[in-house]
Amino acid sequence: MSAAPERAGLSRSAEDYLKVIYELKAKGVPAHTSTLAAELSVAPPSVSGMIKRLSESGLLEHAPYHGVELTSTGRHAALGVLRRHRVLEAYLTSKLGYSWDTVHEEAERLEHAVSDVLIERMALALNNPRFDPHGAPIPTEAGDMEEPESMPLTEVPVGSVALFSMVGDREPERLRFIESLGLRPGVSFRVVAKQPFRGPVTIRIPGTAGSSDEVIGHELAEGLSCTVVEELDHA
Repeated sequence: MSAAPERAGLSRSAEDYLKVIYELKAKGVPAHTSTLAAELSVAPPSVSGMIKRLSESGLLEHAPYHGVELTSTGRHAALGVLRRHRVLEAYLTSKLGYSWDTVHEEAERLEHAVSDVLIERMALALNNPRFDPHGAPIPTEAGDMEEPESMPLTEVPVGSVALFSMVGDREPERLRFIESLGLRPGVSFRVVAKQPFRGPVTIRIPGTAGSSDEVIGHELAEGLSCTVVEELDHA
């Protein structure tokens, strides 16, 4: 079996580092050695060694008190990995019947092995989707990334109508629970109540048999990105 393709001399491990650093920065989390070690399940000395190699390659630079930052070259490489991962997720769910709670692990295995040519053919077969099954924007082939305006469900005002837009793809049980509530990216709902002191959020989802109210814990609600489409003063 032939080895997986290496892009610009990057190993699978190097691509994983770049992708994780990009994702941490997108969430506003500093990419410190300890954080990267936890995210990648590796020992801190291994992280230090990889950071040194990536820095020497011009892909990273150190930012005092903020961990490491991607250079423009590093950011472009990270977006390439994200594009492969998210196109794979979209293709596997749309064409091969994978569920949104199982597709992440499969895409993780494939993202380093497939060629860019195959990824572009998959994207073309899907009419160049803008988002993956979890609502995350798919970077373009040129390395551009949409940044949709959204907010956590916990910040959506009571009485407002919102669209569920995005959720992380790494926790299958959470995804199955969210789906059991009737939520998928693009589903609209109204926030009817929010309890104080980090209490739960109650939403109302319209359906063919009438509306149903669902109570979502604060921690889960913080991880659900939403776009407000209508603001009202009352539920």
